[in-house]
Amino acid sequence: MIVFPNAKINLGLAITGRRPDGYHDIETVMYPVGWTDILEIVPSKSGVTELFTSGRRVECPPESNLVMKAYRALDAITTLPPVSIYLHKVIPDGAGLGGGSADAAFALKALNTMLNLGLDYKRLEEIAATIGADCPFFIRNRPVTATGTGTTFSPADISLAGYSIVIAKPAGSVSTREAYSGVKSYTAPGRVAEAITRPISSWDGCLINDFEASVAAQLPEITAIKQQLADMGAVYTSMSGSGSAVYGLFGCDILSDDISGKFPGMDIYIGRLD
Repeated sequence: MIVFPNAKINLGLAITGRRPDGYHDIETVMYPVGWTDILEIVPSKSGVTELFTSGRRVECPPESNLVMKAYRALDAITTLPPVSIYLHKVIPDGAGLGGGSADAAFALKALNTMLNLGLDYKRLEEIAATIGADCPFFIRNRPVTATGTGTTFSPADISLAGYSIVIAKPAGSVSTREAYSGVKSYTAPGRVAEAITRPISSWDGCLINDFEASVAAQLPEITAIKQQLADMGAVYTSMSGSGSAVYGLFGCDILSDDISGKFPGMDIYIGRLD
């Protein structure tokens, strides 16, 4: 079975407080985009479950990869046959795009389907939550408002269908831990929910990512990318998640030739949103 785990972007991200357990509460809208990895799972010929990677370099050993953690999580619930897993990485890591989480979630869904496990979305989301904070989002893979630690979802009444998107990922990254350490104040709950109801043309200045200022202080490319996207005609620009990918939304088609050379040395995605 071959599936195509896709990335996500965050539309606004408010950090609303710190919990007694040390984690933070957030409010954000998560929206799927068409930048995809390629994941194939087939019965093992060797009798051993193995992960093979290609494309972008994967730094962690196979057993630490979230795809293998997804397999092990299912195997702990219901014994699985050995499989060979082939993961071709396209989505950059350290980007705030959820690529690794998407791979794990799509592995759960693929194994559930190909092995006829009969697990519903709710159960798959519960399993996904044990693997990573963003993983449950990719089970249903639809726009949601995420609150709490980012794993409490409610449907988001928003559609960006027809908009084009450009995503640029600079070489540098900041860890999620570093991004949180740079946030010195918290935002009142409800800001993202209110801002998202406004016309997209008014999002700049009200739909804000609380990580952006502190991350941009360490990676000046963030600000430069936002300005470049705005100069190209983007109606809204933002960093996604804890970065370092930055995206721009456009009300017209964007051709790859139009941005050639404007983001040297960066990973680029150009597409249309559903």
